[in-house]
Amino acid sequence: MNVWADALIQGILLGGLYALFAAGLSLIFGIMRLVNLAHGDLIVLAAFVILTIAAWLGLDPFAAALAALPIMFMAGFALQHLLLNRTLGRDLLPPLLVTFGLSIIIENGLLELFSADSQRLRAGSIETASVSLGGGVAVGVIPLLTLASAIGVVLALNLVFYRTSLGRAFRATADDLEIAQLMGIDFSRIFSVAMGLAFIVVTIAALYLGMRANFDPTIGPERLLYAFEAVIVGGLGSFWGTLCGGIIIGVAQTIGAQLDPEWQILAGHLAFLVVLVLRPRGLFPRATD
Repeated sequence: MNVWADALIQGILLGGLYALFAAGLSLIFGIMRLVNLAHGDLIVLAAFVILTIAAWLGLDPFAAALAALPIMFMAGFALQHLLLNRTLGRDLLPPLLVTFGLSIIIENGLLELFSADSQRLRAGSIETASVSLGGGVAVGVIPLLTLASAIGVVLALNLVFYRTSLGRAFRATADDLEIAQLMGIDFSRIFSVAMGLAFIVVTIAALYLGMRANFDPTIGPERLLYAFEAVIVGGLGSFWGTLCGGIIIGVAQTIGAQLDPEWQILAGHLAFLVVLVLRPRGLFPRATD
């Protein structure tokens, strides 16, 4: 029984990482209906930014991630303001093509700069630290921090959306862009700020990705797939749904691995397919929540 309890707990903790992967994607889709095919590669890019800052300044990964946050926010703001805003419109194809091209550029650029060698964000003794839950079940400190951070990110995004003037502008542009413009809202700036916030979430996801596993420039598409599945399972644009979706995918993978190690990834995809068949709009389908 402890084996299955452990698999369930580890799946929930893994789901926290997937929720972090997906939260930024959910934010951008909820506000501007942009499907960012470069999202997974941006997570990897952020991991390399943290790695570079840590190496240059001799910082631990947490301090390096903190230093990377303003850099990534400005990068996201600039990317949206200078490039992606020009592609948005009624036709969904231009932003898809641009973000697909951006994905290729990021991956190949990282390969040129860092090679294909695997990297890791070294955090010292915390990497192996664990907390005993009794009954022979223990959980790692970093997975616990990952889940706590995912909950914190989702809570913060909901507070921004529903308790701030910026959130009101987000909701207004998401509900009806033309009316929002008539009310004096600068949608170009709002979209750019939203992308900057998404890049902050991406940086947090990259921190835990880099501390929990090795990463290299080619793993972005797989991270994008997990993010998409979590967003769709939870419901497009729903932050709490995204957290639930990530946990569902994570639990399915750990249960599948318990049955047969070769089933781990497949079990997650099957869980996604089952939810998609039963609830095509996801478990919590709300446009901007």
